[in-house]
Amino acid sequence: MKILVPVKRVIDYNVKVRVKTDETGVDLANVKMSMNPFCEIAVEEAVRLKEKGIATEVVAVSIGVTQAQETLRTALAMGADRAILLTTDVDPEPLAVAKLLKAVFEEEKPDAVIMGKQAIDGDNNATGQMLAALLDLPQATFASEVVVEGGKAKVTREVDGGLQTLEVALPAIITVDLRLNEPRFASLPNIMKAKKKPIDIKEASSYGIDLAPHLKVTKVTEPPKRSAGIKVETVGELVAKLKDAGVI
Repeated sequence: MKILVPVKRVIDYNVKVRVKTDETGVDLANVKMSMNPFCEIAVEEAVRLKEKGIATEVVAVSIGVTQAQETLRTALAMGADRAILLTTDVDPEPLAVAKLLKAVFEEEKPDAVIMGKQAIDGDNNATGQMLAALLDLPQATFASEVVVEGGKAKVTREVDGGLQTLEVALPAIITVDLRLNEPRFASLPNIMKAKKKPIDIKEASSYGIDLAPHLKVTKVTEPPKRSAGIKVETVGELVAKLKDAGVI
């Protein structure tokens, strides 16, 4: 069983995001970049399936600038067997990403695609669903548990009313949620081994897919700063203020 795991290079989630002075976007200059946290969970799940003897090969794929090789090396250090990088200086929109992943899927012919439900930069939560539609494959999104057995995947997913369990025939597209697992830290020996694992670098434009953006960001602003709180001397004063605010 081969598993394809798309991963994305984003601003590290511990870094405070800065908006450009002209408010045209987020400032990426001299900012620490890392793997999208949801993608880390997807890699971890694929590696665990391999460790259980269910999967035989885990292939990581990324779309972006040349520096995304660092992100793929992280996936390889976590346990992926090899990686594919589709290089482009354009920041592709979800539909373009889904079309590129469709092309990679048709080349690799994996038995499953396990990917993060969203990236923390755009927060679009759309690529997995679009990929399933383009490939006409079953999909199970927001997975908090995945069990693969007998050519099928049983996926427990989080919904507003609680938990829902789906069973999908493989190949299928599975997007993962935060509570699926706790990604491992890559050990130093595995980081060294990852340097020798292959990364197949291709031009994204070679697939003949339109990567030009169809949406225009008109303005990016920081959230408003929180105003200072008010100190009260007595419980009675606190209750009075809460009543005036309509809280109680």
